[in-house]
Formats: sequence, structure tokens, C-alpha cells
Amino acid sequence: MVWWIWGSALALYLLFRLWYDGLRRPLAKAEIDTFFAEVHSKYGGSNDPAVLRQFLEADDGKEFVMLNLVKIEDGMVNDPDTGEQVPGRTMMRRYSDPFVRALLGRGGHPVMVGRKVGPYVDAWNVEADPGWSIFALMRYRSRRDLIAMVADPLFAKVHPYKLLGIPTTFSFPTQREVSVYIGPRVWVALVLALGAALVQLALRA
Repeated sequence: MVWWIWGSALALYLLFRLWYDGLRRPLAKAEIDTFFAEVHSKYGGSNDPAVLRQFLEADDGKEFVMLNLVKIEDGMVNDPDTGEQVPGRTMMRRYSDPFVRALLGRGGHPVMVGRKVGPYVDAWNVEADPGWSIFALMRYRSRRDLIAMVADPLFAKVHPYKLLGIPTTFSFPTQREVSVYIGPRVWVALVLALGAALVQLALRA
């Protein structure tokens, strides 16, 4: 009888890993070309498309963590839907909340989010602190998921809120080399193992 308990836990964990890790297929050039032709040009901005293209063309199919520094609008802004004055932080949340839900749906998640509690204490050859509010480390399952999220109509819908609630930001992708935090691959395995052990004990009792 024990085998089906632990077999079920193992099957659940394998399904979780399939969802969390994905198939790890690097982006094809045709996918990147389609993204730039149909999606990226809609948003414009000051970003250099060549930089993003270089990142996508170097895709290894693996996860990455995006480092984001964000300045949240402290004042009031015009709500594009009602024309009323609302706090800039409200606009930021209208963007960030749907974004995080979409990220979770694609196997991504916040790794760490924190608020700034002081000025630069060690900096040189960089521009002055623009008044950062928070930082966020966001895990993406793959670069394919990144462009899929940008191509999602939801992104186009909430993008105006981002511009109103976040006047200043910059982001760059990273891949972890050293980490002391227990990620979902470990804690999900521990939770499933604990659940299987408790079921086994309950049946024996």
C-alpha cells in the first residue's frame, strides 16, 4: 500500500517540475523576428531593440532572474479610465498585480522584493540616485515566456498604468550562481514528502 502513496507524491512532483522548468527549448530566429515585427514596435520607448534582440538570440532555454529597480510615482496622476486624480502607487499596482499573476501562471514568481531604506552608500561613475522606491528580483521560466507575456493582450491593456505609476525604472536579466535560499524545487519536494509521510502514518494508525 505504501508504494501508491509515495508514487503519487513522485508523480505530482514530476508534474510540478514539468510546469516549473518547462521544455527548455531555445527561441528560434523566426519567433524572435515575429516578436519584433508584431509586438515590440508597439511599445517604443528609449530602449535599444538591438540589446533585447541580442539577449533573445543568445537564449539557452533556461530560467533567468530579472533585476528591477523601480521609482514609484509619489504624487497624483490622471486615471486614464476615469480622468480622476489617483495616487501614482495605485497605477503601479494596477500594472504589477496582473503582471505578477500572469508571471505565476507561466512558472515565474518573485524571488525577493524590498523597499529602499537609504541613499547610495557605495557608488561611482553612475548617475545620481533618481529616488528608487523598491527593488524586485523576478524569476522567469524562460526567455520564451518573457516575450509571450509581452505579446499577451493583457500587457497592452495594463502598460499605460505602468507608465503612470513608474516614472523611472531599469531592469536587466541575471542567472543565479550562488544562492542560500531554498527555491520551489526543494520546498515543494519537502512538502510532498511530508504529506506522503503523514498519509502513510494515518493509514497505519
